[in-house]
Amino acid sequence: MESPFLSILALLAILLLVAVTGGVGYLTLADWRDRRLRENEKRETRRSTPKRR
Repeated sequence: MESPFLSILALLAILLLVAVTGGVGYLTLADWRDRRLRENEKRETRRSTPKRR
């Protein structure tokens, strides 16, 4: 017979694993989005600045 403590511990471990995985996914997505925005701003800055001779 399984102890209720072990069931709660296993459930808690699964919930923490899901939370950490979601956090890593969120940070990866945010980093990708920010990098893309910075690259677009850099391109726009290069286009709008006049060329020097």
